[in-house]
Amino acid sequence: MIEVEKKFILTKDDEARLTQGAEFLKEYSFTDAYYDTGDYALTSQDVWLRARDGKWELKIPLHKGAERLGDQYRELTDENEIKKYLQISQEKTFEDALKRKGYVPFSTFTSVRRKYRKESFIIDLDFVDFGDFIYTIGEIELMIKDQDDMKAALDKIMDFARKHDLKITHVRGKLMEYLKRKRPEHHKALIKANVAKDF
Repeated sequence: MIEVEKKFILTKDDEARLTQGAEFLKEYSFTDAYYDTGDYALTSQDVWLRARDGKWELKIPLHKGAERLGDQYRELTDENEIKKYLQISQEKTFEDALKRKGYVPFSTFTSVRRKYRKESFIIDLDFVDFGDFIYTIGEIELMIKDQDDMKAALDKIMDFARKHDLKITHVRGKLMEYLKRKRPEHHKALIKANVAKDF
């Protein structure tokens, strides 16, 4: 499956408009640990390896460059597929093999998420306490099967956002906000690699 999404910084009024009439699905928390090498081999390619509550996920970009307003990623959740993509030997345990290839965690944080469904869209509202700062962010997403449908899916998300009077602009995701504030050298490397936008 391909995830097409757009992030938003929402006011309380925005949240109220967006969730009015939506089906509340659940509230839950999860902990993400993100991995990379010391020279940012993955993140400088806009590839994101994480363990979410211990389950491995790899997000591979289908978009190009940092100028985009929305994101499109192919998500791998099968450990063997992730190993194949990362060219990690099959005989080691996954974490041992990662460590041997130089992949180490560079950020770990817990999010509290409220999830809604409205029309064909999933709405995620995340609250993250990084310890010395708090970040809240909203996300509207569509899951599609065919890469050819990405532009149409992003157009639908944008129309849905405009219908709810949301401000459409570049927004840093949770991890990018953390990197900008706490790991500026990593963030600068991603700007240089045209993965992140400097704003």
